[in-house]
Amino acid sequence: MPYAIRALDEFPRCSLSQAPTALHKMPNLTAHFGGAGLYIKRDDCTGLALGGNKARQLEFYIGQAKAERADTVIITGAVQSNYTRMAAAAARMSGMECHIQLEARVANDSAIYHRSGNLLLSRILGATLHTYPHGEDEAGADQALEEIAESLRKSGRRPYVIHLGQNHPPLGALGYVVAAQELCQQMEAGLGFDEIIVASGSGATHAGLLFGLRALGNKTPVRGICVRREAKAQTPRIAARCQQIADLLKMENPVQSGDILLNDEAFAPGYGQMSEAVIEAITLAARTEGILLDPVYTGKTMAGFIARARQATTAQNLLFIHTGGQPALFGYEDDLGPLLSDSPFDN
Repeated sequence: MPYAIRALDEFPRCSLSQAPTALHKMPNLTAHFGGAGLYIKRDDCTGLALGGNKARQLEFYIGQAKAERADTVIITGAVQSNYTRMAAAAARMSGMECHIQLEARVANDSAIYHRSGNLLLSRILGATLHTYPHGEDEAGADQALEEIAESLRKSGRRPYVIHLGQNHPPLGALGYVVAAQELCQQMEAGLGFDEIIVASGSGATHAGLLFGLRALGNKTPVRGICVRREAKAQTPRIAARCQQIADLLKMENPVQSGDILLNDEAFAPGYGQMSEAVIEAITLAARTEGILLDPVYTGKTMAGFIARARQATTAQNLLFIHTGGQPALFGYEDDLGPLLSDSPFDN
């Protein structure tokens, strides 16, 4: 049976990801908890500059940039942003330059944090770097992007801006409406889930996946794990994103208020900061399944997934969406000490 939302075909799109991504059981983690069947969808393996969920979103942004004959992509994000790293790679693949604005979202003075991981990869990709002194000012960050764009226009360039704030249509969320189609195809063989667990940050991945599933008639609960803000603030954001997706696709919004499920128990002490639950999640995933998670997004999401697994019964199946982010691990070396094994070079 085909699963397709035809309105998606109206949007320019650039092929960037290796999809469908694998969906399989995590047998060792399942055995560890002795309860529900625990599954993973490997959106960390999309293949663009070490992979991650943003490849799906960038297919629509880069498609639109090419349709507008842009020669430069401009984007904003945290110092260890996976999105900006992948945007730089996507721009290069499409023959464009990339300007990255680095926001001060995380109070981390480590030289490694400011030199390694995603930032190192962005520099290798030749991105031009800018800084923005705030971390919780989406409108200000977007305005700063426009100032960079205007400067480039004056020099004869044709920039395309990927905005951050809610007052801009979430074009990238369409990538996860596509992912919902893919997931429905994968579940067609009879594998069903009692809950899908996904990171909830900007809201594009969470809202796109939820919208796509509901538009296709799939009622599986989708629980977002808060990684950027608390559930009280994130809930209206996801609702707004779902409505914006409906407006983009010119269709009725199939998402009801009761569909928006959020958990912020793993969010503390804040965006991009470690906790004991995150350390446990990263350690367990690595040492049971050989799966690497990052401290910012997937580590917190796995912490929420583990909490859910501890409550579940043997009759239930839970699905973890792995959105990538492994390069950020290298920027957090100073914070990962509690889970590191001894090294012969430490002495």
